[in-house]
Amino acid sequence: MSKVLAVAYSYTGTSRRLAQLLVAQQQWTLAEVREARSRSGVAGTWRCLLDSFFHRRPKIHYDGPNPSEFDAVVLVSPIWAYRLAGPMRSFVASQRASLRDVAMISVMGEGGAPNAVAEVTQLIGRPPLMNAAFKTREVDDGSYAGRLKAFGKAVQEARDSSPAVRPSTWSPRAA
Repeated sequence: MSKVLAVAYSYTGTSRRLAQLLVAQQQWTLAEVREARSRSGVAGTWRCLLDSFFHRRPKIHYDGPNPSEFDAVVLVSPIWAYRLAGPMRSFVASQRASLRDVAMISVMGEGGAPNAVAEVTQLIGRPPLMNAAFKTREVDDGSYAGRLKAFGKAVQEARDSSPAVRPSTWSPRAA
């Protein structure tokens, strides 16, 4: 069985609750990204928007084991202004060399998950193994639990399966 690390950033606590259920369902390890500077009040909300709009990477503290010790890392992050939350952007950028396989879960009010997936793809140089998006209201009312369990199982099965044969292997020029 593969070792999987879930790394969560949560501004309001919603992404954290989702990540806690995921690791409980799958028996994975949970790590957390925290900001070096508080985002309380109106000024903090504006910083969220500006970080997203300008793709800024705020200073963070990472509370968890080295991601390179795990076969896969599942990123759990909110969407801010239809983009990846700034603190998770900082984590991915700083840890990209330590991230083997990556999967993503976006938590959002309305949309933006494809933009976050594209940004992580650009930061790590390859697309995530898989991704899922949950709306905040799903987490708040608990209706997300079944889909979350299926996502976790799919990540585990993808990591435990044998590697795919690449088309280049079949090419006469590959030898």
